[in-house]
Formats: sequence, C-alpha cells, structure tokens
Amino acid sequence: MDWLTWQIVDSAFPTGAFAHSYGLEAAWQHGEIGGPAELRGFLHASLLQAAHGVMPLVNAAYHAPQQLEALDRRADLFLLNTVANRASRIQGRTLLATIARVWPSSELTHVSRRAAATSAHVAPITGVAFRTIGLPLGTIQKVVLFSTARLIGSAAVRLGIVGSYEAQRLQSDCAPWLDDLFRRSALFEVGDLAQTSPIIDLLQARHDRLYSRLFQS
Repeated sequence: MDWLTWQIVDSAFPTGAFAHSYGLEAAWQHGEIGGPAELRGFLHASLLQAAHGVMPLVNAAYHAPQQLEALDRRADLFLLNTVANRASRIQGRTLLATIARVWPSSELTHVSRRAAATSAHVAPITGVAFRTIGLPLGTIQKVVLFSTARLIGSAAVRLGIVGSYEAQRLQSDCAPWLDDLFRRSALFEVGDLAQTSPIIDLLQARHDRLYSRLFQS
C-alpha cells in the first residue's frame, strides 16, 4: 500500500493537476499575493477550502460509490465559479482516465462508463476511483490535502513568487495545518460541504480575464 500511495503522490503521476494554480495565478496578478507572507495565507485558506469543499464529496463517494451520479450533480451545483467548475471536470476526467489505464479492470471500466454520463467532477471521482484500486479512505484524505499544498507551492515557484527552497520550507511548515484539517474533515459528510474562502473563489473566477496566463485555472 505504501508503494501505491507514493506512486500516486509522485509528480510523475499524470493527473493534469500541474496545469492548475487553484486561483493563485489570478490572485498574484491582481496584487493579492506579494510574497511569502501572503502566499502562506493563501495556502492556509486553500487547504481549509479543500477540507470543506472537497473532502465531504470524497468521503461520500468512497462510502457510497453507487451514488456517484448524485454526488457529481451536487459538486456541479456547489461549484458556481465557472473556472473552478471547468477545472474540476478536467481534473476528474484526467484522473479517472489515468487510473483506468494504469490499473485496468472491469470495475474501473464500469466506473468510466458511468462517469462518461456525468460532469466527472474530481472530488467524487477521487473517492470512487481510489477506492476501486484499493486505497483506504484515510490515505485518500491525506493525498487530497497533501496534493493541494504541494501543487500550490509548485505553482508559486513557476510564477516566480518564491524559490524552490522557500516553497519546500512552506510545505514542511504545513504539516501541523494538514494534521489538524485531516482530523477535522475525516468524518465530513455531504451536509458539511461549504465555501470557506469566497475571496479566493472570486479571484479564481477572474482567471479567464487575465491578459496572459500560465495555468488553466
């Protein structure tokens, strides 16, 4: 199980997530992120949003994979921000396609057929697809939180906000936040779904209006 987890969190695992900045690019271009201090606040708020806006759907899909279609509709209604909604659909389809190619099975083929009739949002797809290949829920939850922190740090480096060493230091400093959010969100249900960072949501919605863009979102 450790080998499987490390493979999934490795940057070489092609989920397409590195094409997204989770709103950081828009926040930076609009002057909301000026350096490491603001980046730290942005990261903290983004992790909180991942715990409240992603984990409830991941948990629900893991516990009730037969509800994939209903949970996907819930995700679509929750993601009112057009940019975030589109990014979620792209990442969900990419994640499922990658998993189905790397670990082909009749069960994953069935999941892919069901997902093809939906928007394939990444949160419910994550719960169902990772369950199908045998990852326990606790590991999936940690992957979601860790990946959020790592990808924002990577985007910050590529945007020139911080250097590689500073990004890694910030990633290390995230450990207490990640532990706290993991404990708080481990039992979240669909009813706990919430938007905790509306300013970031508004900034991300501006992404398509940026004069030049490095990321898809």
